Amino acid sequence: MGKWGKRIGYGIGDLGCNLVFSTMASYLMVFYTDVFGITAAAAGTMMLITKFIDAITDTGMGLIVDRTHTKWGQGRPYFLFGAVPFALFTFMTFFIPDISTGGKMVWAYVTYCLLCTAYTVVNIPLNTIVPRLTSDVHERNVLVSTRMICAMAGTAIVMSITAPLVRFLGQGNEARGYLLTMTIYGVVAMLIFFVTFASTKEVVPLTVRKEHSSLKEDFKGLTGQAWILFLLNLFYFSLYVVRSTTVIYYFKYNLGKTEWLSLVGVLGILSGLPMLLILPLLAKRFSKKNLMFFSVALYIMGDLVIYGGKNSTFCLLLGLIITGLGIYGIFDLTFAMQPDVIDYSEYQKKASVSGLIAALQGFFVKGGMGLTSFVIGIFLKKGGYVANAVQSAKALSYIEICFIWIPVVLCIAIIILTCFYRLDDLRDEMTDELEERRMTETMCTAEVVA
Repeated sequence: MGKWGKRIGYGIGDLGCNLVFSTMASYLMVFYTDVFGITAAAAGTMMLITKFIDAITDTGMGLIVDRTHTKWGQGRPYFLFGAVPFALFTFMTFFIPDISTGGKMVWAYVTYCLLCTAYTVVNIPLNTIVPRLTSDVHERNVLVSTRMICAMAGTAIVMSITAPLVRFLGQGNEARGYLLTMTIYGVVAMLIFFVTFASTKEVVPLTVRKEHSSLKEDFKGLTGQAWILFLLNLFYFSLYVVRSTTVIYYFKYNLGKTEWLSLVGVLGILSGLPMLLILPLLAKRFSKKNLMFFSVALYIMGDLVIYGGKNSTFCLLLGLIITGLGIYGIFDLTFAMQPDVIDYSEYQKKASVSGLIAALQGFFVKGGMGLTSFVIGIFLKKGGYVANAVQSAKALSYIEICFIWIPVVLCIAIIILTCFYRLDDLRDEMTDELEERRMTETMCTAEVVA
């Protein structure tokens, strides 16, 4: 298989994940309330409680990956073993049993937890496997960008065809429409994971093997650079939630441009594509730290263009495109830093903790998204926001603060954190040292076999 076959084979793994994950993010709440038949409060409480369960399963899966040693590698086997359960639990989550309301709640809790767990089983290895696929820094950047593009494609597919597909397949029966649509997504994702398994190969061996160790010992393998990465994930996904959530309020109420919402959604997804395509080339000439500064500066500039040109169609469109370039640049670079952070633990602490690093990334991502959604809700309530009504001047100012100025504050936090990222300068030294250790390990193994 050629180089691009491997890149696409790895990248489409996130397309498979996003076919279901993006649908859950966008449609699951309305499915539970309007089709499944439980209240919004019950559905919201369930999703909050299951987040804690999800955090535990993320950590557990990370620890399992760190202790996996097979002929197929550490992470790769889980694309194969997790594919069928992922499809099955997707079907079960959107299946409506003919039982009592209490029984339905139990069914919803169990099936949603099972689906989140199945997602964890395939997604954590997807996050950890890049350092095992290649030690070439440029190739790693290309793999990450390919994955981000495929993730974007998955989100674009979900946002563009899910609602029409539900209507077409349901023929007036929403329950049937959702079940058939999600069954198709689950089966397609399953087949994609099989392709990802077949297209990838873990060719870079560890310099240290983990058999038995405690969670406390695993945490000792984390470096300060890992915690910088975790906080970058928290602030980035907080930024993502603020932008995705409040852009609708800002254009609907502050600008009175409800008819723009579809265009805003499309630009939000596709405007970052040029950045994802060009970042691997830029990374050959510039450090990740400087590219992060550039991406954050782009977002702030686009934000200010929207604020200053709110009465100009051209400025609004330009601002949306610029912020899209900036936010996807931050997104890509955050994930591109992860293999370096994994290598740094192996280099400095002689610790194999890629699974734990991916798990804690997920924990901080979910924590940031949940906390930010809570803060936005409190902030809008404090401003006196009233749904589907003419907003007061105070409410409009609070919406503007949420959409324009909170992101600027988050961008400044990302800049400050990035100032402490120092693995760009150590990258060549780490690569040489780890390669030397691998060669020594290979020679020792050969001598033992002989």
